[in-house]
Amino acid sequence: MKKPLLTLIFIFLFFGHAMAQEAETTSNIILSIKPSETDSRISTADTPHFVTYDPAIKQGKLLLFIPGTNGIASKGPKNFFETALKQGYQVINLSYINTPAIAKICKDDVLVENSNCAEDFRNRRVYGDTPFSLISDAPYDAIVSRLTKLLIYLSDTNVEGNWGRYLDNGKPKWKEIALAGQSQGGGMSAFIAKTHRVARVIDFSGGWDYSSKNKIANWYFKDSKTPLDRWYGTYHVKEPVASTIIKTYKAMNIPEDNIYAFDLEVPNGKKAHSNGIRNIGYKNEWIKLLGKGN
Repeated sequence: MKKPLLTLIFIFLFFGHAMAQEAETTSNIILSIKPSETDSRISTADTPHFVTYDPAIKQGKLLLFIPGTNGIASKGPKNFFETALKQGYQVINLSYINTPAIAKICKDDVLVENSNCAEDFRNRRVYGDTPFSLISDAPYDAIVSRLTKLLIYLSDTNVEGNWGRYLDNGKPKWKEIALAGQSQGGGMSAFIAKTHRVARVIDFSGGWDYSSKNKIANWYFKDSKTPLDRWYGTYHVKEPVASTIIKTYKAMNIPEDNIYAFDLEVPNGKKAHSNGIRNIGYKNEWIKLLGKGN
């Protein structure tokens, strides 16, 4: 017996839509690469980098995400990454040494002895080329070294991703890279954006470094190589250190319109501090923060 025409149309639309949705979700390429695969010297914090892109979308800039303290790259904010893909970015969530936290080291008597403790700490963890005895990070463990080795590895092993365009003479091509990070990682993103002209920087509740008691660190006030209109900062109004985070954003001269005060209800058992990067309710804000990657 023939099915009514309307029924056939419904079946076609329903399954056509379902297949389109499936194609949309399965077109993403996801790569899991241990840092030691890119540099055999690495043994600490060797959980895999999370790498993803969508070959169905015009490939644009790289979004480098730097997780916070105790963050594991493979467990990063997938909804945010999916939004970034749709905005035309390729995404790397970097695995790096993210413990101990700066706030655990640069405090009390340590700050009395060295008011630039936080800056020295970040220099060591980001670039690895300055001495800092209070953490054991080796130079090859540094964030920039790990990123560089990963991009070289990807350019050799994943031709489709065209990763070599994020390199310039074997170093990160910062103008093609947008930075984002949460907590310690947000601070690392801001720290890099101070010294390199990047495509964009999004600081999600990015740390609260001090130079002395109740005085935020001096590095926040330093000039930025990245134009100020490319800077974005977020915080949740209910996180305990919101007022200090706001002070750091003002010290970095982030434009007022580029600072987002998140205020959605935080689910039971979750923390306001990480809600801004995890809550899909902020998708429209994420789109504004990310802009177009391609």
